Amino acid sequence: MTHSEKTGGTAPDPLAPSPIAPSPVAPDTADAGLDAHLVVDRGTFRLDVALTAAPGDVVALLGPNGAGKTTALRALAGLVPLTDGRLRLDGAELDRTPPESRPVGVVFQDYLLFPHLTALDNVAFGPRCRGAGKAAARARAAGWLERMGLADHAGAKPRRLSGGQAQRVALARALATHPRLLLLDEPLAALDARTRLDVRAQLRRHLAEFEAVAVLVTHDPLDAMVLADHLVVIEHGRVVQEGTPGDVARHPRTDYIAHLVGLNLYQGRADGHTVHVDGSGTDGPGPVITTTEDLTGPVFVAFPPGAVTLHRERPTASSARNLWQCEVTGLETHNDQIRADLTGRLRLTADLTTVAAAELDLHPGATVWATVKAAQTHAYPA
Repeated sequence: MTHSEKTGGTAPDPLAPSPIAPSPVAPDTADAGLDAHLVVDRGTFRLDVALTAAPGDVVALLGPNGAGKTTALRALAGLVPLTDGRLRLDGAELDRTPPESRPVGVVFQDYLLFPHLTALDNVAFGPRCRGAGKAAARARAAGWLERMGLADHAGAKPRRLSGGQAQRVALARALATHPRLLLLDEPLAALDARTRLDVRAQLRRHLAEFEAVAVLVTHDPLDAMVLADHLVVIEHGRVVQEGTPGDVARHPRTDYIAHLVGLNLYQGRADGHTVHVDGSGTDGPGPVITTTEDLTGPVFVAFPPGAVTLHRERPTASSARNLWQCEVTGLETHNDQIRADLTGRLRLTADLTTVAAAELDLHPGATVWATVKAAQTHAYPA
């Protein structure tokens, strides 16, 4: 969003549309929820994304930098006009509705709290802008701060709040007008790891209680998996995969998604339990992967780096059905293990303990043999 792209400072742009929207009455119709086809042309970039969600749904937009996530969020907020498509919320057309008149609340990445106002008055700002009297707006704000566990910080100004407290004030401000669409732009990105864990759990609880549609933009797969009911993965302005967090994690369909969920992913053609991998980059027949699934035709095959066992010499007693000779191209610490990047007829990553890496004397350029049991692979139709 334009606001979140600012550097430093916490004051909102006074010329920008308000992040707080009116408090409409919740609809009781079959049209309730979000029905959007967002088409935005910006120079050489084109966003073409369809989004649907029912009240109570939390949708996470995932994708690499430049994929179009923020453009989609700005289009939903009305900060970027649609080139084509539609935007309906609870059956009402919004694409020509001014941003300040949309029933939309936004939580920005850097919160954008007014530095000269207390937490209470920051939250009361939205209702006041929509015509509520000062006393009524502050009473509503006090109620939201209490729900956020911040009643004791009502009189504090933003500079005296921790990152987690500021995030919760921003969320309370967005919710204080009872929006029918809540947009969250990397809401946990500015938090340190420990605070992020606590605030993520609190945000999950508040989103579970939210009765309208929430759309979350994040680059963190854990945030998406924990907070969202439905994932929409965007690459190059288009949806490449969507589904429940569990389905997307189990069945990645692009390299980006596979990397995101920590899997080795290959595409090829199955003939029974054998998959001939595409694009090996070598002369002659491509590498093959043996799987337990019996399939025919185009497929994906995935397995975790932890399923890969490395050997310095070609193993003779291994029961693994898959065996490839590789060269180590890189080593890095990954959580409490060592992750090895390997190349050869099949490119893959392997996770092993620090002790195992030392015993194998792994280093860039080392030749190794990689084995994977067929039972540890997963093949599914492409």
